[in-house]
Amino acid sequence: MNDEPENRLEVSISAEVEMGQYANFASVWHTQDGFVLDFAVITRPPQLANDPSSGQHFVSVPTRIVSRIRIPPSQVFELMKALEQQLTQYEQETGHKH
Repeated sequence: MNDEPENRLEVSISAEVEMGQYANFASVWHTQDGFVLDFAVITRPPQLANDPSSGQHFVSVPTRIVSRIRIPPSQVFELMKALEQQLTQYEQETGHKH
């Protein structure tokens, strides 16, 4: 018999955070200490631009970071599992497979 009590998170959220932020772009990168998830919104339509140093043309996509989340490496696996579970449930409910 396990005498250790069960952990139960008691999650609360402020009204400002509860509304969430719209993001249509995400970037994931890491440092030695953890992973960083930048969520962004595209602010204007993409447009052709010119790189002055190389003369090459490229498509510029203006974005603004709306939220930056930093997580420890140990949480990345839990996040990936949760995303997979939610995506599977979403696909079952909506019939959409991406």
